[in-house]
Order: sequence, then C-alpha cells, then structure tokens
Amino acid sequence: MKYNAILRNELRALIRGGNAHLDFDTLLDRFPLEHINQVTPSVPYTPWQLLEHMRITQWDILEFIRNPDHVSLYFTNGYLPYQDEEADEPGWVQTVVDFRKDLDALVEIVSDPKIDLLKPIPHAPEYTVFRKLLDIADHNAYHMGEFTILGENLNLRPEDNIYLIGKTRECYPFPKTFNA
Repeated sequence: MKYNAILRNELRALIRGGNAHLDFDTLLDRFPLEHINQVTPSVPYTPWQLLEHMRITQWDILEFIRNPDHVSLYFTNGYLPYQDEEADEPGWVQTVVDFRKDLDALVEIVSDPKIDLLKPIPHAPEYTVFRKLLDIADHNAYHMGEFTILGENLNLRPEDNIYLIGKTRECYPFPKTFNA
C-alpha cells in the first residue's frame, strides 16, 4: 500500500510539472496576450498554436483512458490547429481553461485508489493507465520546454532571472512574470 501511495504522489508531481521542468501555470499565467499569434523566423507556429496542440493531445489521451468508445484523432493533422488559425483573448483563455480542466481530470485519475494504474486498460489491453500518464507527462514537458524556447525567440524574458543558468546571463526559463 505504501508503494502505491508513493507512485501516485510521484505521478501527480510529474503530471503537474514544476520539478525538472516548468509547470503550466508558471509559464503561461502572465504570457503577454499581444504575442499569442506571433510567428518568429525560426519557428513555424505561434504560442497559441503550440498550446492548442498540447491541449488537443492531452484531451485525446484523457479520453483514450476513460472512454472505451473514443476514437483517437488522425495523426498528425488531428492534433494541430490549422497553420493560419489564430486565437483572440477569449480563445487563448479557453485553451488555457480547457488544458487545466483536463490536467485536473488526469490528476483525479491518478488519485483514485479504485483505478489500478498498472492493470491493462479494458478497452485497450496493450496499454496501462500508467503508460498513458507517462506519455502525457512526457509530451507536456517536451512542449513546455519548446514553449520556453519560443518565448526566447520572441524576446520575452522574466523580470527575475534566477533559474538554472544563473544571474549573469539573460535567460527565459522558469518565468514568474513576463516583460516584452
């Protein structure tokens, strides 16, 4: 029983982020809305498009876990907004709200002691809930790092600059606030 609780606590921490990688709220809470649709020469998508991809993918994995009738999206186009699609402020906020809602639902799955994380998923016996939770944690961590680099390409840096690289070099990681 003790190991089960430890596993669940570690999975919650991994899914929420904030240990070895940025957490969602820290990165996006103060992201400047005037930059959500900005493209840089070295990146073919906008911050909102990246965030929307993360939301869609996280939702799809959540539905795969909990809904036996779910049909996954067409790879890769089903997981991406249209290349010229943009968001306004309400669209950005909705993407953030939906991402958080699905993230909370994943944490609820991890926290539910009735769910055996290591047992095959009944409607997909080649997978376990544990594996799918690792998939989404890995996917989100990868793209949060990418979002960080995208912010650097947009020349957005935090006001306080203390994470990992040190105070001698301007850097983007682990923002608490943004300035343009």
